Amino acid sequence: MDISSIIGLMIGVFFIFLGIVGTGFDVENIRIFLNLQSVFITFGGMLAAFFISIPMGNIVTAWRVAVRAFFYVLPDPNAIVNRMVAYAEIARRDGILALEGATSKDDEEFLVRGIQLAVDGTAPELIEDIMSTDIEKLAARHAAGRRIFETLAKYAPPWGMIGTLIGLIIMLINLDDPSRIGPGMALALITTLYGAVAANFVFAPMAGKLAERSEQELLTKEIIMRGVMAIQSGDNPRIVRQKLRIYLAPGTRRGED
Repeated sequence: MDISSIIGLMIGVFFIFLGIVGTGFDVENIRIFLNLQSVFITFGGMLAAFFISIPMGNIVTAWRVAVRAFFYVLPDPNAIVNRMVAYAEIARRDGILALEGATSKDDEEFLVRGIQLAVDGTAPELIEDIMSTDIEKLAARHAAGRRIFETLAKYAPPWGMIGTLIGLIIMLINLDDPSRIGPGMALALITTLYGAVAANFVFAPMAGKLAERSEQELLTKEIIMRGVMAIQSGDNPRIVRQKLRIYLAPGTRRGED
C-alpha cells in the first residue's frame, strides 16, 4: 500500500484513540467504546446489504482489482515518456522492425502490445481503436473495484442508525429498570459511531484513493498509446517527447524541453 494511505490510517487511529482516552490512559474508557452488539448490527447489516446489492461474481473480480490498485506500483510518467522517446530513436535509426527485439525485456505489457501492433504494420486507426478500447475496459474495471468501497461507505451510516433505533427501543422498553437503560443507550450511540467511522475513515477515503490511482494509471496508458501512434507515424524523437510531455503537469515535467 502506498505511503500516504499508511500515514493517513496511522494518523486517524492515533487521534481517534487520543480522543477516546483523553489526557490520561484509562482502560475503562476504551472498553466503553467496544460493544459486540454494535459490531454485529452495524457491520453485519452493512455486509448483508452489500452482498444483496452486488452479484457475487462482480464482488470477487472487483475486489481483486481494488486490492491490486492499492499495491500496484504506478510507473513514473516521465520514465514512460523517456522510454517512448528511446523507442522512437531506435525506430528512426534502425527501422520500426527493430523495436520487436528492443521491447522484449520491457515489463509494461500495454506498451509491448502497442509496439507489436505497430511492428506488424497494423493500420493506425485500428491500433488506436484497440488501445483505446483496452483503456476503456481498464477504466470500467477500476470503477467496479471502486464501487465496492463506495457501496460499503453508503450502507455503513444507515446501519449505524438502525442500531441506534434498536438501542433506543431497548432503552424505552426498560425505562422501569435503570440497570438496562445504560446498555441500551450505549448500543444506540456506539452503532452510529461505528457506522460514521467506517464510512468516513475507511471506505470513502479508500474509494477516493482508488479514483486517484485510476486516473494516474489511465494517464500512463494514454501516454503510451499516443507514443505508439507517434512512433508508427515516424515522428522525430524530439517531436515525440514534446507530444507526450503535454500530458504531464508543467511542474512534474523532467528532461529536455
